[in-house]
Amino acid sequence: MRQRLEYALAWVIIKILGGLPRSLSRAAAIALSWTIYLIHVRLRHVGMRNLKLAFPEKTRRERARILRGVFTSLGRQLAEVCLFPTYTLENVGKVVVYDGFENFERALARGKGVLFLTAHLGGWELSAFTHSLYGHPLHIVMRPLDNVYLDSLMRRYRTMHGNSTVDKDDFVRGLLSAMKAGETVGILMDTNMTPPQGVFTDFFGIPACTASGLARIALRTDAAVVPGFTVWDPGLRKYRLRFDPALKLIRTGNDDADVVANTALFTKVIEEYVRKYPDQWLWVHRRWKTRPAGEAALY
Repeated sequence: MRQRLEYALAWVIIKILGGLPRSLSRAAAIALSWTIYLIHVRLRHVGMRNLKLAFPEKTRRERARILRGVFTSLGRQLAEVCLFPTYTLENVGKVVVYDGFENFERALARGKGVLFLTAHLGGWELSAFTHSLYGHPLHIVMRPLDNVYLDSLMRRYRTMHGNSTVDKDDFVRGLLSAMKAGETVGILMDTNMTPPQGVFTDFFGIPACTASGLARIALRTDAAVVPGFTVWDPGLRKYRLRFDPALKLIRTGNDDADVVANTALFTKVIEEYVRKYPDQWLWVHRRWKTRPAGEAALY
């Protein structure tokens, strides 16, 4: 019953926001997101704790300003997701523009597959959606949502234009198959993990248990690892879907060490983007929950 009620509420919100003009939809979604910020004490607590860990030099007021910006960013993205059914090849350029598309083209031309390194930054849900709408569908690695009805809804929205989903439980087989076929896979690798799926690498100078699967697949298949992030540009009043040049993998011949070194490399790329756009990253996630043996909990 609870899952059905949650689904019904989500469907009402999607219908309301999706039926409004874009500017009104964004305003309404941001207002909703701010309401959650005001009433959800735990999220605020986690966000402020993370910001203190990452930016000890900033004042509490500065951290609070960043956190409020996060909820503005989440609200803006919510509106865009609700408007997915209205976007076409002809009008999506009013919302998202490419930046560095040639980097993706070069990586794809190698014929060994492309692994998009990305994170919960800016409009991450728009990344795969827009890329597929422009004729470049990809596989999306995702964990099934706890609510089966919402999970089905999100899969439907994410795969509107040819994308497909890869469950984390079928991660290795799905990615190996995609790379063999020279296809593209998007991987969000900025969430807390637990060993053995994760290895510890520094994130803002603090050891964070980080998914190592992307590094393992890249080293095994020689697929191109392309950083790809969709960030809100206040000057353009649009999102920029940015592709950076493919990363040069670290290969020393020591497989275990190379996995850790490349995972650290990927994490550093994410950190650089988060530092550049701190008010667009998901600070309310307990990124440093898993601790190395013997270390005290941070939350």
